[in-house]
Amino acid sequence: MSPTGTGASDPDRWVHLAEIDSTNGEAMRLALSGAAGPLWVFADKQTSGRGRSGRLWVSPPGNLYASLLTSTDAPVAKAGQLSLVAGVATIDAIRKAGPLASGDRLRLKWPNDVLVGAAKVGGILVESSLRAHEKGFVVVIGIGLNLASTPLELGHAATCLAAHGLALSPREALCFLSQEMDAWLKTWNGGDGFAAVREAWLERAGPVGEPLRVLANKGPVEGRFVGLDAEGALMIADREGREQQFTYGDVSLTSVPRIGETQEEDERL
Repeated sequence: MSPTGTGASDPDRWVHLAEIDSTNGEAMRLALSGAAGPLWVFADKQTSGRGRSGRLWVSPPGNLYASLLTSTDAPVAKAGQLSLVAGVATIDAIRKAGPLASGDRLRLKWPNDVLVGAAKVGGILVESSLRAHEKGFVVVIGIGLNLASTPLELGHAATCLAAHGLALSPREALCFLSQEMDAWLKTWNGGDGFAAVREAWLERAGPVGEPLRVLANKGPVEGRFVGLDAEGALMIADREGREQQFTYGDVSLTSVPRIGETQEEDERL
C-alpha cells in the first residue's frame, strides 16, 4: 500500500550504528535482505557518505546522518517527489525544535537542499528500487543535517544549526524529523496529495523571480525561478523569457559565490 504514514516515528523502528559506510547504503542492504520498512537507520559517523551523482558527503561526528526505509505502491515516476516531501519535513522539524537566533531565513532550494539564508545546512538523497513481482517501489530517503559542525570540504557556503543558536543531539533531531516525515508522507499519500506538498514546498522556498543557474545535460541555463509544475519539476524563465522545465540538474543561486571563487554555489546532496 502507499505510505499513508510510515509509523517510523517510534524509536523501536530505529537502527542506531556507531559507524557505517552510508546510512542509505545500509538501509538499502536491509531492504534487499528482506527487512520490512518503515525503518530509520542513523549513524554517528559515515565513512563513505554520498550525495547526488555519487558526490562525497563529509560526515563529521555530532551531525545527523539518517535514512528512512519505506515502500509505496505508487508509480516509480513519483519517487522524485519524495525529495520535496523530505525537504518540507526537514524545515518543519527544525522549526518544531526551536527558533534560530539569527535573522536568516530557513528555506529550501530545489530539489534537495536545506539552507539558512544562502548557506547550506542539510541535504537529501532519495534512492529507490522496484519490488519484485509487486507494483510500487522500495525507497530510501537519506537526510543529512549539520547540527553541531560545518564540513569544510564542501567548497560552498555552509552552516550548522548550532551556529544559529539551536543545539540538538542527533537523536533529538531525529525525534522531530521522524514525526514530521510521518505526517508529510501521510499528506503525500503515494502522490495523490502532492498538490499540498508542492504548495508547502513553495512556501518554504526562495521567491519567484530569484536568479538561478541550472546545469543539466544540455549545458548551463540561467534564468529566474518561476515555480514547480504539477509533478514537482523546476520551472525557470530564461533570459529571453521562455519557460523551461527541469526534472534533474544542479541548481545554483547565481548571486551566491562559491568559497574562494566568483562563480555560483554548486548544489550537492
